Amino acid sequence: MPLKYLFDQPEMVRVVGMAHGVLWILYVGLAALGQLDYKWPLKTTILLLIASLLPFGPIIADVKLLKEIQDPQA
Repeated sequence: MPLKYLFDQPEMVRVVGMAHGVLWILYVGLAALGQLDYKWPLKTTILLLIASLLPFGPIIADVKLLKEIQDPQA
């Protein structure tokens, strides 16, 4: 949005919006694939999907949820 309103480049909204949408679909797909391939608990997958809707949610999910999966002894 800053590109559109501050820099008067409305055409960039389409490019950045498309990239954002593709990355979100990839994130959701990989969360589903993680549950199927790595047998993640359903709770973890649901929390990852909720995190995908929140600002900075995937970063927090990566630090908290996925670290537990990678290193369960810690």
